[in-house]
Amino acid sequence: MEIWINPACSKCRSAISLLDAEGAEYTVRRYLEDVPSADEIRAVLDRLNLEPWDITRTREEAAEELGLKEWARDESTRDRWITALAEHPKLIQRPIITADDGTALVARSEEAVREALAHNRS
Repeated sequence: MEIWINPACSKCRSAISLLDAEGAEYTVRRYLEDVPSADEIRAVLDRLNLEPWDITRTREEAAEELGLKEWARDESTRDRWITALAEHPKLIQRPIITADDGTALVARSEEAVREALAHNRS
C-alpha cells in the first residue's frame, strides 16, 4: 500500500496515525517532492474511478492563476487537467491511498482510511 501525502496536511497526518495504529505496512510518497508523472496520475485516477477535476484542489493559488474553475470538465479537457496536476502537484487532493488489490481512495476521513485498509487485506 502507498499513501501520497503532504506532511503539512492534518488529514495526511491523521491517516498516517491511523495506519500506524492498525499496524499497516505502507510506503509514504511525499508527492510534492516526488512529483507523480501524468501517466502516474492517470493510473491513480483509473484506480480511484475518478476524473482529474474530482481530485483537484480548486481553491489553491495555482488553481486560481490557471483559472481551473472555468475549465470544462469533459473528455476533451481531461489531459489538460492531468497536465495541470503533474505541473502543479499541490493541486492534488490528499491523502491518496493505493491498496494492494488495485483500488485507491482519497482518504480524507477515518472511514476512507479504514476502507483502504480493508481493501489492502482482501
